[in-house]
Amino acid sequence: MLHTVNKSPFQHTTLADCARFLRSGDVVLLLEDGVLACQVGTLHVALVEGILQRVAVYALGADLKARAITELIPGIQVTDYAGFVSLVEQHKVHAWL
Repeated sequence: MLHTVNKSPFQHTTLADCARFLRSGDVVLLLEDGVLACQVGTLHVALVEGILQRVAVYALGADLKARAITELIPGIQVTDYAGFVSLVEQHKVHAWL
């Protein structure tokens, strides 16, 4: 399952809610304001590190760039739109709104 999270973890519990339902083989893609969870030194580092111990986490590079995020939590993989499409082709998608 590909879990897409587009809400800021500073304003919503979407990422934490998503984390409770992750299973082996799942993938998380952070996009739009969801990429704010990728930043080093925030309140959400422990949450993201816990997710990374269980599943792969991707962040959309264009959204990182748009928000000037350059220092990522180690283990987060940056992808482009082609990679996003590839993830969608490989997995069923659950969008956390």
